[in-house]
Amino acid sequence: MAAESARAPSGKSDLRNYALVTGAYWADTIADGASRILVLFYFYERGYSPFAVASLFLFYEVFGIVTNLVGGFLAARLGLKATLLMGLGTQIVALGMLATVPEAWLVVPYVMAAQALSGIAKDLTKMSSKSAVKLVVPADAPATLYRWVAILTGSKNALKGVGFFIGGLLLTVVGFRTAMLLLAALVLVALVVTVSLMRGDLGQPDKKARFAQMFSNSRAVNILAGARIFLFASRDVWFVVGLPVFLRSELGWSFWEVGTFLAVWVIGYGIVQASAPRFVRGQGAGSEPDGRTATWLAFVLAAFPAGIALGLTADVDPALVVVGGLLAFGVIFAMNSAVHSYLILSYADSDKVAMNVGFYYMANAGGRLTGTVLSGLLYQWQGLEACLWASVAFVLAAGLLSRLLPGTPAATSLGLGRPAQPVRP
Repeated sequence: MAAESARAPSGKSDLRNYALVTGAYWADTIADGASRILVLFYFYERGYSPFAVASLFLFYEVFGIVTNLVGGFLAARLGLKATLLMGLGTQIVALGMLATVPEAWLVVPYVMAAQALSGIAKDLTKMSSKSAVKLVVPADAPATLYRWVAILTGSKNALKGVGFFIGGLLLTVVGFRTAMLLLAALVLVALVVTVSLMRGDLGQPDKKARFAQMFSNSRAVNILAGARIFLFASRDVWFVVGLPVFLRSELGWSFWEVGTFLAVWVIGYGIVQASAPRFVRGQGAGSEPDGRTATWLAFVLAAFPAGIALGLTADVDPALVVVGGLLAFGVIFAMNSAVHSYLILSYADSDKVAMNVGFYYMANAGGRLTGTVLSGLLYQWQGLEACLWASVAFVLAAGLLSRLLPGTPAATSLGLGRPAQPVRP
């Protein structure tokens, strides 16, 4: 452990820049989570159907796909600092669009456009922060990479849960518009701090990077991206619309109670994700996760939505079944997601990490889009049980694809022991 610590990043400028990226990402994550809850409940209470509410987030996910593809290319050409600032600025505009217009403007097309900008903002900041990890961790320290990625991803998801809690609280206490203004102020502070304190571009811009290079020629990256689509579709197919509407309409929970539960779920999910290196390892003492790890986690995960659906069909207490089952689902899902987040950085080439990560999160956004649309459609058709059975199918597909991933530690099997490109502040 001491030897590994000696290899950890030591450049104060590099670490400061990485800390600024992470802090900005956290601020944007809180604002993003809170605004989604605000939009969901504000429009559901105005009489929108579950599918109509889901459609409000359609462009959010569609533009997430585009942003990760184009954003990875822009980060390679301009540096991660540029894409980070673009993301923060875009988020401020998106929140302002919902806070400063007359209520008559808050109709589906307008809100979809605002959510499209919010999705662009979120994915630009996420891609920037995730790529930065690869640049500051030495290539010969996979355990450090695994730990840092897990902490970043876990903390992000915990703060997204805080955002859900804040969104439900703000909607209850100050209302929709004031809440959006407060969230915009939070992101503005992050933008000012980043511009004032960050030095350099956080990574070496490559003016010769071509857009065609965004499409990975790595078999492992492509398979992992496919598995990621199904994994995140399996979560969002019940989480985005089906679950909160079920808790509100079927169980009679208040905004505050629903927001608190979603917050606790995502915060717990983030804590588990950050702790994954302590519990999830590859085969053999001290080895890091590999394709086999992602496979068995996916197959275990499929049992939980199936169990919840069967419990609801059997008329077991729905509050007990849904709350208990989804807490258990969250634990295994968090471990699986943490392994995926490590594997993509392990598989990525150091000289094109932003492009590989952008491609991977494009697939991630595709899974969220699929899950979001189906969440509203299936819930409106057959209720939460239909959403849960769709989740089972998606998880099994993720597991089957994961069987094709390399079965040996990623960095070794793919020959990624090359030194990372230095970060030039």
